[in-house]
Amino acid sequence: MADHTTPSGETRAEEAEQARRDHTADRAPTPDEEAAAETNEVSDEARRGYQEMAERGAHQEGEGRLP
Repeated sequence: MADHTTPSGETRAEEAEQARRDHTADRAPTPDEEAAAETNEVSDEARRGYQEMAERGAHQEGEGRLP
């Protein structure tokens, strides 16, 4: 593993600039991709897990909570 390094001011400025930019898709989905997305099925287990995480996030308290 590499030794710890400190980013330069130039690196920090570039990272800050990238963080401010809009993040959008590089292209629209193709008709085949759209059709494939419509046929995807979500398992009940995955659905429950998603709902649980959404609920936890909605009621998060303490360190790490966004105002």
